[in-house]
Formats: sequence, structure tokens, C-alpha cells
Amino acid sequence: MIVHLFRHGIAVDREDPASPPDADRFLTPKGIAKTEAAARGLHALGIKPGIILTSPLLRAVQTAEIVCNALGYPVKKLHYTDALKSEAKPANLFKELAGIKIDEVICVGHAPNLDEVIAYAIGSRSAVTSLKKAGFASLKVESFSPPHGSIVAIYTPRALRFLAE
Repeated sequence: MIVHLFRHGIAVDREDPASPPDADRFLTPKGIAKTEAAARGLHALGIKPGIILTSPLLRAVQTAEIVCNALGYPVKKLHYTDALKSEAKPANLFKELAGIKIDEVICVGHAPNLDEVIAYAIGSRSAVTSLKKAGFASLKVESFSPPHGSIVAIYTPRALRFLAE
């Protein structure tokens, strides 16, 4: 299975006194624009997911909806999972993915979880990546239990935006 990981875009700063609770933090106008451009880069790469999974937190859902629009994937088919929340254990996502019989999946989530998922897939005890907001990585997962995979690609948001131009 090819597992694509996409980190949510720039959201309202949690330190801002006007910031809503963490679950309700939303993408800023700048975050929306940069995420839309990065998502067009996914289209340029020819990404064609059979399913898109997202964290249920607002900023991730907004990001997932932007990805759906860029790739022509129906927003109503988004699958929400707590396994993509920032504090989730990578094993939880792998358990969920093991039950999906689709060749290509996009997972929209948060740091540090996505970097931990990458490390878990390649057998590293610590993170080897640090995805930026609207950053993207692809893994080829050979097995889910025990986890075994390899990093296929990592793109910064800037690289994705360049591909979209």
C-alpha cells in the first residue's frame, strides 16, 4: 500500500489569546492559500487516493477538504479517525490501515504524529523527519504487523507549490 501523509496547513496560533480551543483551531487565510497551492502539487504528482483519512480536528478537516477539491475526491467520502490526532500512537493508524484494502491512501494529520508514523514504518526508534505545515511524505508499506515500509518521497510545501505552477 502507498500511504501518503499530509500535514495540515497554517492554523490560528494556539498562543493567540483569541484562539479557540485546540480542536476548533482553523486555517488562516494564508494557511488556506498555501495549502491550496500545495494540494495542487499533489495533483501535479498524479496522486489518486482510493480513500482519504483525516484527523477530526478542524484544521486537519479543512486541509483534507482542500486536498479533496484539488484531487477531485468527494468531500463527503472523507473518513475521520482519531488515529491521526497529534498525540495518537502510530500503531493505531497501522491497525486501521491494515483493514483497508485499497492501494493508495492519503492521511491528513498533525505533528508529531505524522513524523512518528514515518519512523514507525521504517523501524526507527525516533523521528527522522519533521514535516512542515502542508508538507507531504509518501511511504510504501509492505506489512502492517510487524510494520515494515520505506520512504518513497518527501516534499516541502514550497516544492509542492512549485510543482503546481
